[in-house]
Amino acid sequence: MNTEKVITHITPVGGNVFADLGFEPEEAAELLAESRRIISEKQAIKESLMTELAGWITEKKLKQSEAAQILGVTRPRISDVINKKTIKFTIDSLVNMLARTGKHVSFSVS
Repeated sequence: MNTEKVITHITPVGGNVFADLGFEPEEAAELLAESRRIISEKQAIKESLMTELAGWITEKKLKQSEAAQILGVTRPRISDVINKKTIKFTIDSLVNMLARTGKHVSFSVS
């Protein structure tokens, strides 16, 4: 007989996972703000890369299936790019797709 208790906790939407992990309120708020800033920056980068890809598809007058073949992905992935479903992609995968278009990606850090 298993007598171990399993404790599960789910942080509600809009909650602060850092507070739930036991950080002091001020530190938890700072950590949450920083994590949201980082996520926002990554989403902006992904959206920019997706805009470039969508523009390339439009410029070349490609069907999604044709673009998918050139970029080495499935047609639904192209639809996700066009609809800017950022959560479904890594920055790396988007850079790889852009490389297949002949475009060069460069970043600057400030």
